[in-house]
Amino acid sequence: MNNILKQHAQTLHLSGLLDSLQLRLQEAEANRLPYTQFLELLFQDEINVRHQRLINRRYKTSEFRELRSLENFDFSFNPSINRALIYELATGQFVAQRRDVLLVGPPGVGKSHLVQAIVVKCSKSASGFFIAPSSI
Repeated sequence: MNNILKQHAQTLHLSGLLDSLQLRLQEAEANRLPYTQFLELLFQDEINVRHQRLINRRYKTSEFRELRSLENFDFSFNPSINRALIYELATGQFVAQRRDVLLVGPPGVGKSHLVQAIVVKCSKSASGFFIAPSSI
């Protein structure tokens, strides 16, 4: 990779592209990729890096002590929880519809775990924000 190309990528803040450029150049030469396919791969690398950074920023902003998931939630612990509704909330449709969600119940029933798991799922696709109860 030449220095001018590297400088241009740095100037344009294309760190994802810059990180994968050498590998993609080798791949393009070895497989004789058409220019358009080579560029598609480079741009996809940049998009992937930016998307991952966005998710990481959202996790950091949420200030959760640990990331929880729906896969690790024991629905049998509290059978009154509507599993289908929780998974529907995890799609993030309520964010797109600009609707609020509030989980209420006595201590120890899984509200915090579910909220964190829903926020983790939504942060991968939806925009919006989470307000921790301690911030209100």
